[in-house]
Amino acid sequence: MSTLTDLTIEQALEGLKKKDFTSVELTQAHIDTMDKHKNLNAYITETPDIALEQAEKSDKKRASGNVGLLEGIPLGIKDLFCTYDVQTTAGSHILEGFKPKYESTVTTNLFNNGAVMLGKTNMDEFAMGSSNTTSYYGNTINPWRRKDEPETELVPGGSSGGSAAAVAAHMCMGATGTDTGGSIRQPSSYCGVTGIKPTYGRCSRWGVVAFASSLDQPGCFARTVKDNAIFLRAMAGHDPKDSTSADKPVPDFAAAIDGNIKGKTIGIPKEYHIDGMPEEIIKNWEQGKKWLEDAGAKTVEVSLPHTKYAMAAYYIIAPAEASSNLARYDGVRYGPRANESVLRDMYDVTRAEGFGDEVKRRIMIGTYALSSGYYDAYYIKAQKARRLVLQDFMRAFEICDVLLTPPAPSAAFPIGQNEDDPIKMYLEDAFTIPASLAGLPGMVVPTNLNSQGLPLGLQIIGRPWDEENVFRVAGALENLANFTARPQTLL
Repeated sequence: MSTLTDLTIEQALEGLKKKDFTSVELTQAHIDTMDKHKNLNAYITETPDIALEQAEKSDKKRASGNVGLLEGIPLGIKDLFCTYDVQTTAGSHILEGFKPKYESTVTTNLFNNGAVMLGKTNMDEFAMGSSNTTSYYGNTINPWRRKDEPETELVPGGSSGGSAAAVAAHMCMGATGTDTGGSIRQPSSYCGVTGIKPTYGRCSRWGVVAFASSLDQPGCFARTVKDNAIFLRAMAGHDPKDSTSADKPVPDFAAAIDGNIKGKTIGIPKEYHIDGMPEEIIKNWEQGKKWLEDAGAKTVEVSLPHTKYAMAAYYIIAPAEASSNLARYDGVRYGPRANESVLRDMYDVTRAEGFGDEVKRRIMIGTYALSSGYYDAYYIKAQKARRLVLQDFMRAFEICDVLLTPPAPSAAFPIGQNEDDPIKMYLEDAFTIPASLAGLPGMVVPTNLNSQGLPLGLQIIGRPWDEENVFRVAGALENLANFTARPQTLL
């Protein structure tokens, strides 16, 4: 039964349809794999009983002919999505024990489409991080290892590192994530899986614990481009409860993956060639360009001149919105509460004990940027820079269909590295932040291994609401790269 965990979502759906196995059997196989790889700490809360109950109901639905897009498929759910009566922590001590009495729109859509929840995946606290080391519940370990240092544990990327690691280690068939500045795309590259951040507004944010409201966007991880296409279609859609949710039809993304990219123009942003970029990252990028050209696409250099301001703008806007969103965590309504007799002291101590260092750092930065006398100097200027970043992308899309870039300036690095310098950690998102500021869809596909046997990916960025072209080019790139390597934990 262990081979069931090697199936893609597409293959599993076909097997379930043919009655080669049941959802209960498929789910139990993944629960067994979760038990085997507990050391990776990919899950904060495991829900095997709920999963088996959902799988049993799914088998009955399938027998009656009532089949959803993800009928019977076991998934991991990032612990940022509120799940009814199941602990939802956002990776923070301040929400420990919080069991929502409502369900997020995304998970509602997934469950309505027959998905099975294996558990809540680990993450950086409140999605703030690029390494999954800021989680109150301990860091997730990447299932990949360096060839010459197999004992060194590596980060899976963040903030959705638990989801990426769980998919890479075959502990689920797919997993939800959220992407604020790269939190799906960077972990995808580090863990050798595919992941997509759709256009801002494609998926509802209702019931998703907020970090930066104008940037956060739910998306998904899986092992293939086609799996992501099926997954995204099941979770997306307009939601009247979310004012930022777009009232647009959800296409059949999988139908766009036809392998034909002849006549497509691929933009190569010259500003993404940064100083000090490792040669292996450049080589992988050049290989990706050649593959797409060989498949009939044309590549053209484009300029995104305001890219150099994207990082600074993001680290003003995101912390500013976080400082506002996280003000609700005061120990009054949910989560742990400090035992203090004076109300103000209770607030102070609850937050001091409940928030981790990185969250406190960003709250302080954001509060400063929004304070009297600095709002115009920092926040307003950052928003103006954000508009210029978007305009750069839209000008580039006048001459190309999608952009091809690296998703990260390195492969996965050792746990603990860069933690003494927050700026170094922030730079890990240098290639993903611009698309987030512009609200564009972006997808990462694993393409190569570096000299140490670690996965490297490439990022495809598309026009707003043009996920179909992103999937089309990503599917072609996936076929050409033929990435079949597996992490050492599976060998």
